[in-house]
Amino acid sequence: MRLQDEVTLITGGAAGIGKATALRFAEEGAKVVICDVNQEAGEALLKELGPAARFDRVNVAERQEVQVWVDSVISQYGCIDVLINNAGITRDAQFVKMKDGELIKQMEEAAFDQVISVNLKGVFNCTQAVAPCMIKQGGGVIVNASSVVSLYGNFGQTNYAATKSGVIGMTKVWARELGKYGIRVNAVAPGLILTEMLQKMPENVLAEMKAHTPLGRLGNPRDIANAYLWLASDEAAFVHGATISVDGGIVIGT
Repeated sequence: MRLQDEVTLITGGAAGIGKATALRFAEEGAKVVICDVNQEAGEALLKELGPAARFDRVNVAERQEVQVWVDSVISQYGCIDVLINNAGITRDAQFVKMKDGELIKQMEEAAFDQVISVNLKGVFNCTQAVAPCMIKQGGGVIVNASSVVSLYGNFGQTNYAATKSGVIGMTKVWARELGKYGIRVNAVAPGLILTEMLQKMPENVLAEMKAHTPLGRLGNPRDIANAYLWLASDEAAFVHGATISVDGGIVIGT
C-alpha cells in the first residue's frame, strides 16, 4: 500500500496504459481520479475501481475544462498528491510524400495541431492547474508520459515526436522550478506497448516490432503502470527531472 489514501489524477485513464495505471494505483491504496474523453469506457472502469474512485469526462486540450475538473477534485478531496499526465493521441502521416518530383501528400496542419493540443498543451494545462495546490500543501509528484520516439524518432510521427520531445523539455524545466516546493517531476518514455490499438495490428508487423526489441517481447500496459507507480512512491524520493525509458531495450536495439 505504497500510495495509501493519496489522491492521484490520471489523464487518459479509461483505456490502455491509463487504465492499467488506475488499477495498479488502486491496488496500492490510492484514491484514483481519472479523466478521459471516452465516457463509456471511463464509467465502465469506475465499476472496477470501486467507490473510492472518480471519473470525469475532460478534454485536457481545453484549459477551462481542466481547471473546472481540478478545482472540483480539490473541493472533494482537499488536496492532490499525484498527477499522471498520461493522455495522448496519434495522427500519423508522412511529413512530405513525393512521386516523380511532385508533392502528392503531406501531414496536414490540422493533424499537427490536434496532437500538439492534447499531447503537449494538455500536459501544460493539467500541470499548471495542479501545481498551485501542490505548492500550498508542501509537495507532490508529477509524472509525464513521453515516448521513445522522442529519443530516436519514428517514421510518420513528426507531430507525435515533437510533443514527446517537448514533454521531456517541460519535465526538466518544471523539475528546476518546482523542486524547491517539494514537488518531484519526472517522465517515462514507453516503448512499444501492447495497448488495444497495437493489438489490432497484423501479426507480421508485431513480429517485426518484437525483433527490434532486445528483450524479445513487446511491453504491456502494466509495465508502464509499474514505472509510474515507482516514480510516484517514496521509493523514488530522490529521482527528479529524469526521463526513464521503459522499452525492453528498443532504443539500443534500433
